[in-house]
Amino acid sequence: MKKMIIVFLIFVFIPIVRATDLSFAANAKSAFLMEASTGKILYEKNADEKLVPASMTKMMSMLLILEAIENNVLKWNQIVTVSENASGMGGSQILLETGEKMTVKDLFKGVAIASGNDAVVALAEASYGSESVFVDHMNKKARELGLKNTNFKNPHGLDAADHYSSARDMALIAKELSKHEEVFKYTSVYDDYLRENTDRKIWLVNTNKLVKFYDGVDGLKTGFTDGAGYCITTTAKKNGMRIIAVVMGEPTSKMRNKEISEMLDYAFAQYKVDDVLKGKKILGKYRVDSGIEEFANVIPSEKATVINKKGEDLDGFNYKVYIDGLKAPVKKGDKVGNLKIFLNGKVIRTIKLTVDKDISKINFIELFIRNLKDMVKGNININ
Repeated sequence: MKKMIIVFLIFVFIPIVRATDLSFAANAKSAFLMEASTGKILYEKNADEKLVPASMTKMMSMLLILEAIENNVLKWNQIVTVSENASGMGGSQILLETGEKMTVKDLFKGVAIASGNDAVVALAEASYGSESVFVDHMNKKARELGLKNTNFKNPHGLDAADHYSSARDMALIAKELSKHEEVFKYTSVYDDYLRENTDRKIWLVNTNKLVKFYDGVDGLKTGFTDGAGYCITTTAKKNGMRIIAVVMGEPTSKMRNKEISEMLDYAFAQYKVDDVLKGKKILGKYRVDSGIEEFANVIPSEKATVINKKGEDLDGFNYKVYIDGLKAPVKKGDKVGNLKIFLNGKVIRTIKLTVDKDISKINFIELFIRNLKDMVKGNININ
């Protein structure tokens, strides 16, 4: 009986460990840990404190540059002529010279691997015409992403008055950047060369040493200035789950890497992601009003994942499709409805639905021919 009473008291008075009881990144000014596909927060510490982001700023720059490439404003093989403004950037560089010509691809390597301040300014000018206009668009994008504690004054992250962000906002930028998987072709590279076979050959070594020394790490961006201390936003992927971890204001690069690794260890040891659609890609065919094609395949705009503790299953999860109505013209990426994911009857995630290809509006002649064919088919069916 005494043993039973002792066991009972242990369960009553020893608190259950919750996410809020966790303690990571003791030496950092702020920290944030999340799963990328769901946005589930696994840990946070002073996550909304405005701090100096240093070169983690370049995540937003890379996001805008990749969008410019996807929108054909820039091309990977396009030649960029380096301006005096770009070549004059201090801090980390790839040693660009005024008037030097380099491809967008090589400049992007210089940003993603070696954190070149000169390279990111050259790309900013190539994509938006000037560094200042590029910075305006960085802040516009920050507002679009709902970042509440971020303001940029430059595309590289050198200390400047009123240039700040937070651990949460950095993670949200990383989440958006991770949707452009092309970025990992560069941020996951440990070393590479520029200007090979010339007397100005330069060896690029990734400022993020974890891409070599932590299994699954493939990005994203480190940072250091006197004002910022040592910072990093790390992404790592294992077993289909991508984790984003941020620390800001660490005292040394060694401590930065140690504490971010501990956060990643925890996430991968404790959690897994499941696909509530169980591999299903198309959620149904729906009629398109006035479309050149009568029906469209409706698909989710992102993975319909949920995050669980390891050992848990999908019991209690289900989903429903809500269609707003499809009217041509409709393009892939346009919102046509929502996929709502439920846990025990409560909505836990809403995902935008779109179509799997562009469908243009039908013209009068095509509509007439279609109706005529339908009439013929109808007659045949009657007979």
